[in-house]
Amino acid sequence: MSSGTDFLLNPVVLRGFSGSLHLVLLFGVFGSWVCQRFKMGNREGSKERFKRTRSLYYKQTPICCMGVCVFSLVLCLLNYFYWYRNGWSDEELETLLDLALRTLAWGAVCVYLFNLGRPKYPFLLRVFWGLYLFISFYELVIDVVLYRKHVNLPVQYLVSDVVSVVTGLFLCYVGFLGENEGVDAILEEPLLNGNSNASNESESNKSKGGENVTPYSNAGFFSILTFSWLGPLISAGTKKTLDLEDVPQLDPSDSVFVGFPSFRNKIEAECGTISGVTTLKLVKALISMAWKEIILTAIFCVMYTMASYVGPYLIDSFVQYLNGQRNFKNEGYVLVSVFFSAKLVECLTQRHWYFRVHQVGIRTKSVLIAMIYNKGLTLSCQSKQVHTSGEIINFMTVDAERVGDFSWYMHDIWMIFVQIVFALLILYKNLGLASIAAFLATVLVMLANVPLGAVLEKFQDKIMESKDKRMKVTSEILRNMRILKLQGWEMKFLSKIMELRKTEAGWLKNFLYTNAVSSFLFWGAPTFVSVISFGACILMGIPLESGKILSALATFRILQEPIYNLPDTISMMVQTKVSLDRIASFLRLDDLQCDVIERLPRGSSDTTIEIIDGNFSWDLSSSNQTLKDINFKVQHGMRVAVCGTVGSGKSSLLSCMLGEVPKISGTVKLCGTKAYVAQSPWIQSGTIEQNILFGKKMEREKYEWILEVCSLKKDLEILSFGDQTLIGERGINLSGGQKQRVQIARALYQDADIYLFDDPFSAVDAHTGSHLFKECLLGVLSSKTVIYITHQVEFLPAADLILVMKDGRITQTGKYNDILKSGTDFMELVGAHEKALLALDSVEAGSVSESTSMSKEVGNMSSTNGVAKRQENRDVETCKTDDTVGTKGQIIQEEEREKGKVGFSVYWKYITMTYRGILVPFILFGQVLFQLLQIGSNYWMAWATPISKDVKPAVSSSTLLIVYVALAIGSSFCVLLRSLLLAVAGYKTATQLFSKMHYCIFRAPMSFFDATPSGRILNRASTDQSAVDLNIQYQVATFAFSLIQLLGIIAVMSQVAWQVFIIFIPVIAICFWYQQYYIPSARELARLVGVCKAPLIQHFSETISGSTTIRSFDEESRFRETNMKLTDTNSRPKFNIAGAMEWLCFRLDMLSSITFVFSLIFLVSIPEGVIDPGIAGLAVTYGLNLNTLQSWVIWNICQMENKIISVERILQYTSIPSEPPLVIEENRPDQSWPSLGEIDIRNLQVRYGPHMPFVLRGLTCTLPGEMKTGIVGRTGSGKSTLIQALFRIVEPAVGQIMIDGINISLIGLHDLRSRLSIIPQDPTMFEGSVRSNLDPLEEYTDKQIWEALDKCQLGDEIRKKDGKLDSTVSESGENWSVGQRQLVCLGRVLLKKSKVLVLDEATASVDTATDTLIQETLSQHFSNCTVITIAHRITSVLDSDMVLLLNNGLIEEYDSPARLLENKSSSFSQLVAEYTYRSNTS
Repeated sequence: MSSGTDFLLNPVVLRGFSGSLHLVLLFGVFGSWVCQRFKMGNREGSKERFKRTRSLYYKQTPICCMGVCVFSLVLCLLNYFYWYRNGWSDEELETLLDLALRTLAWGAVCVYLFNLGRPKYPFLLRVFWGLYLFISFYELVIDVVLYRKHVNLPVQYLVSDVVSVVTGLFLCYVGFLGENEGVDAILEEPLLNGNSNASNESESNKSKGGENVTPYSNAGFFSILTFSWLGPLISAGTKKTLDLEDVPQLDPSDSVFVGFPSFRNKIEAECGTISGVTTLKLVKALISMAWKEIILTAIFCVMYTMASYVGPYLIDSFVQYLNGQRNFKNEGYVLVSVFFSAKLVECLTQRHWYFRVHQVGIRTKSVLIAMIYNKGLTLSCQSKQVHTSGEIINFMTVDAERVGDFSWYMHDIWMIFVQIVFALLILYKNLGLASIAAFLATVLVMLANVPLGAVLEKFQDKIMESKDKRMKVTSEILRNMRILKLQGWEMKFLSKIMELRKTEAGWLKNFLYTNAVSSFLFWGAPTFVSVISFGACILMGIPLESGKILSALATFRILQEPIYNLPDTISMMVQTKVSLDRIASFLRLDDLQCDVIERLPRGSSDTTIEIIDGNFSWDLSSSNQTLKDINFKVQHGMRVAVCGTVGSGKSSLLSCMLGEVPKISGTVKLCGTKAYVAQSPWIQSGTIEQNILFGKKMEREKYEWILEVCSLKKDLEILSFGDQTLIGERGINLSGGQKQRVQIARALYQDADIYLFDDPFSAVDAHTGSHLFKECLLGVLSSKTVIYITHQVEFLPAADLILVMKDGRITQTGKYNDILKSGTDFMELVGAHEKALLALDSVEAGSVSESTSMSKEVGNMSSTNGVAKRQENRDVETCKTDDTVGTKGQIIQEEEREKGKVGFSVYWKYITMTYRGILVPFILFGQVLFQLLQIGSNYWMAWATPISKDVKPAVSSSTLLIVYVALAIGSSFCVLLRSLLLAVAGYKTATQLFSKMHYCIFRAPMSFFDATPSGRILNRASTDQSAVDLNIQYQVATFAFSLIQLLGIIAVMSQVAWQVFIIFIPVIAICFWYQQYYIPSARELARLVGVCKAPLIQHFSETISGSTTIRSFDEESRFRETNMKLTDTNSRPKFNIAGAMEWLCFRLDMLSSITFVFSLIFLVSIPEGVIDPGIAGLAVTYGLNLNTLQSWVIWNICQMENKIISVERILQYTSIPSEPPLVIEENRPDQSWPSLGEIDIRNLQVRYGPHMPFVLRGLTCTLPGEMKTGIVGRTGSGKSTLIQALFRIVEPAVGQIMIDGINISLIGLHDLRSRLSIIPQDPTMFEGSVRSNLDPLEEYTDKQIWEALDKCQLGDEIRKKDGKLDSTVSESGENWSVGQRQLVCLGRVLLKKSKVLVLDEATASVDTATDTLIQETLSQHFSNCTVITIAHRITSVLDSDMVLLLNNGLIEEYDSPARLLENKSSSFSQLVAEYTYRSNTS
């Protein structure tokens, strides 16, 4: 061969040329970077131009360069160590120099590309890539030629050249072919870019999560394999705080919109109806929904298990290889290749297995939530009494979630058996018949799980049961917090919750301690199995060699995880079964009878409603029917009034027309669409506009007209955001009258055929009531069928038909004048009304004529005598001063969520909450000791056993086993110690966090509850508290324990080969860089999960409470769709968290596999006899776990930060600003205070926030003691705000209120509120008994309670009930009529006998006769008390000693009624005249 050819084939020349080329590249990149710094200004302009010219694989290119850099570094280090021991040559030195230059050059290119700012690669760089491919390909050809000439070449040359060719091909493709796409885009850009801002804006809008589907939907194979499709989201998270719009929509296959219909169809096909579902059928439907994913994950699972056992199987061969037994050439490298391939398969299959099961979990949870929601929408009234709204919400938040979480465990049960089979095969290869002993020991350990699992199941059941009860009570208390504050009962109800928590905590304690024992048993399980196995070997005379023992130990360690997880799996199976049983039993509950109403086609009949021989009962098991012998017919366009005393069955009659009351017999026919206005307003969270439209399209003209008709225009003008004002939960920031008018507007906008009004005029003042009746019922709805319940007799004459009810029967029907003559029941009602009007006789003669024209004017205007309607009391919370714009003025703000890194203070508070953190060092010491003893026992076995049969053992068999057993027992007891201490610390911390949070919530001012939907509070009290109870202590501990384990492995590996640190340190650095890159996105996604959950719970809660209204408007399908949208919104961050976690773990696994392979190559490369093969084998045994443990540590850091957010959210609520003290010891009033009850108001100015306008603007007056004062004024004049200031629900900004000479702001809240009494506008009852509702503080005897009941006319009603005083009251008192609830509130004040009594529109929900009765009762029993009455019925304040008329937060008039009536021009006179005129003309 000529010298020229030799020159071309000389590897030294090629390496030199390659090194020179890379050196030039290094200088070129550096020069380019320097130029770039100088031209930064010009570059900015071009950046904009190139913004949209992304070339193909732009993001993968820097990663590819980084890969070449890392590969060159690894090769360089390996060659260095190998040649360092065996001497150098010129060729080797040049090769090392080439690899070092490659590492630097490719590292520089990688950094340059990351900072390039635009994806158009420089021309010179692309030229270099071309040269690089050419040289790499040439080198590969030379390698092949020399190999065929039988020249002995190092294997790393071939590997290096293959990698170089592959990367060169990719870079050339990207640089030359992929770039064309970018160039075309640049050429087109100026032509298309007429308005660059607009196009940029549209681009940015397209990228929003609200509009684009996850890249997973159309990701390529490589992208799915490596989870690269998540790159853009994780990258975005590093640049900004992720918000919901940044999170892409779910893939259609994961959306509940796709999954739920098929799931429902499967269940219906299986069971006929949803009500026939059983747990088994539910499971079958869930499996058939996700069977493809289940089979796929099962395949991944088996592949992962097989790959994970390759390591233990080959360890013996590896140890023998190190001992000098070579079966064939390059056996060491083949072994390394097999180890690496197995690790690769293990990593890929595990990552995709985990991701897919998470996907299955999300789908399962979503369809179950949809199923539970749909059921909640159709539940009968009787079924609702079986489960309260709190319990139904628990089905969704806890049970559906748990069934979804079970997807993680679904393969574990059968996989344990597969793993045991593989393990036994390996053990049989190594230990022979002793493997039978290992099998029996494994079975024994698993059998020990059975009783333990049963105990854990029982405790889990009890925890769930007690949690349900607690959540039920919490939910009810949060709904009624205002009344609790007014009555001064909040601490009593807090103690009720604490009692329930005490029971729950008892079961929690048992659960945690039992779990600690199970932890002890199962950490000891592998050691127990290995002791039995090695003992059996010694007894059977099977020789123990270090290779076989290490293989067995590695097998036991793999087997440890399924055995250790078995209790968790069993517990999870049990919990899931319990949850499935609970869901199935809920789905089996009775729905509303669908055949109650016979619906006729619209316009097919003149008769719109007809009931023939109707008998109805809310409780079918009760012999006492609710409605009996109902017969009536309503023609199209008729107005039908329903009247009767409290509890006579009026609301039930409307309910039976809606199909809500179970029918016993008879026929109900309905023709046309219907709209319903409930007695207790149901308002959704959202804007006023959304509440009125209620799913209909906006018709601006019609909408504005309805606002006018419902007197809402003036209210909206005062609100900063008009009809875009966000209404708080249950309409918290609207007055009672405003809520009712919004309800009426909603009904009118529907343009239905039949309107059902359940006493809508009771909550509005006299003027507004009159206006609504005239404009709505007599005007807008004149051609519609209207059925209205009313207690106001003045609205009866306008009816075409009046139904008088008594004891569930229609006792009289006919027109007003006809039935007036024919019966006593109606006469009683009218008589009571006329009696009330007698007080006005003196005025009527003088002012009727005068007021005739005036009241006509009033009918069209929304103000009289300049009294402008103002936003009442709490409404002002929505108003802001002019300098505040945007949504900040809204009362309901977006849920507060911490941003950025979870502060160290959160962790510190958590770990030091119990005994100031004194247990933490002991827990860590227990784990360190455990780790040392574990390593010690394995080290002992590797050192003390011979490498092969020929070598004499270092110690006797008995010594070997005794020392091993002693170390094993020691390590097991360390586990017991740290498990018990962890249980104590976790339990105490959870209990303290619970107590602190609940105390702060109950002591929070009312403004907090007005602005915070209860869903947010309930979310913390259920989901976050559950995480603190059962998860977080283990999460924090697992991080610490896995870190200690990792340090142990590093210590063992470095004992054998300290050089492993050279690769290990950069790999760990890259791992931490990845973790830092990943965590901002993961953290915000975890927070978004919490934030997205609250609206779902909120919507669910609102739906359950408003299901009657939703059904009456036939809006079920829209609400179902909203629920599904919210479910998908909640799933979006969860899906991306799952993907992001696997994205990170995949990369960490790859990096740790590189570390492991590097250490193996090092061990294979070093000369024989340098290290002890047994100890080297031990290092490999531990190294097998390295990738799992390394990613496990990083995963735990991320998971811990995600989970600790629950603690962060609870801690948020432990720092809510508190109300003033309940009791001020040094300033307590006498027991007899107030003795007179004189209220002196001095320059009182009140507002709802520091930047909000004043609602009361300087009131000064004295309400005399032992006298009655009536407070009147238009809606929004500040009446209720004055009462709130009196009870210090809101504190005065300026001025003071004195009661009997004591400034109420200087005494404790409980001292004040317990001495005052109030009958509130919304009558409230709590679930429990009649006794607990009248006397929650348990201060009175049964005799006193009966007396109070008799005085408020409820005694006879309650004596009829089976339980008497222990008769049940359902949630929110729903099994009592609103009027009866009002009488119970009267009973409370009769018991309390306070010197100061406030009636806040207390008789709004009762008929005139009952109103008169209440007034007489109050006159009789509170004659020597100060009584303050806010009333819409003028007759309620006419017998007052003084009348205070408020207008726009100021006192307009204050005098006795007689004096005010004398002055015909007074506002009070005009109100009275208007009321009289209305009563006479109606």
